[in-house]
Amino acid sequence: MRYIGGKSLLTDKICGVINSEIPRVSSAIDIFAGSGAVSQSFKKAGYRTVSNDFLYFSYVMSYASVVLNKRPSFRNLGIADPIKYLNALKPENTDFRPSECFIYSNYSPVGDCERMYFQPDNALKIDVIRLTVEEWKSEGLIDDGEYFYLISALLGAVPFVANIAGVYAAYFKFWDSRTYKHLDLTEPVIINNGRKNESYNLDYTELLSKRFDLMYADPPYNSREYLPNYHILETIARYDYPEIHGVTGMREYGRQKSVFCKKNTVREAFETLIRDCRSVVVQADNAFKAA
Repeated sequence: MRYIGGKSLLTDKICGVINSEIPRVSSAIDIFAGSGAVSQSFKKAGYRTVSNDFLYFSYVMSYASVVLNKRPSFRNLGIADPIKYLNALKPENTDFRPSECFIYSNYSPVGDCERMYFQPDNALKIDVIRLTVEEWKSEGLIDDGEYFYLISALLGAVPFVANIAGVYAAYFKFWDSRTYKHLDLTEPVIINNGRKNESYNLDYTELLSKRFDLMYADPPYNSREYLPNYHILETIARYDYPEIHGVTGMREYGRQKSVFCKKNTVREAFETLIRDCRSVVVQADNAFKAA
């Protein structure tokens, strides 16, 4: 996934710094997980890994990649391959009404909507898949792990058909070639490290008192908030029919503004992070300098 400040190309260096500076690490928390790349590298390294982010879509994806140590069985669903089933699912073969299809109604150019985030067919497919997964969960056919696994697969597929430059704060006024592709879910990659890993959707301060061998902290460093840049992924993950506004159909996010993105609160935020942490801290910028 394209992600602002993503560390997918730097995880080997980050783990190299940790191994040289902090030997015998057994447990680690990635307290601002974002795309989850660092959490996944910790898990692969064999640490008991804890992932956290206050964005719900990040939590969902980390639950699938960090908490799960194997592909869910889906034994109660009665469908051997849910990913294949969802990929083949046709909107006309479901009972979902257009009024239930939030992405189709608000982020593709149909009816009175002019937003060009998705081609209508792909927008409708996103809705139908998400609504089907929600229906399976509400009927008790899938458990939490299976639920997050399937939503993570959907979230991972969306960027490949989205009409954006990289983030969802704006869309192209023309159709990019990727938007003509059909939405196609693939199985999330699951690494089994034999540990009891965890994923949280909390404010960072709620986890500082927990003790780990290492806390990796990579908070945002400027005024650009993450939620408006990924608001559509947040809405797909939550599927909560939010009130939206503006040209881009932004969801409200006032309560989710990061203290690290404000001049008048960022100093105190860093002081809190360092003062209250009960683990060894490795901060992203320092890791890069050491690497």
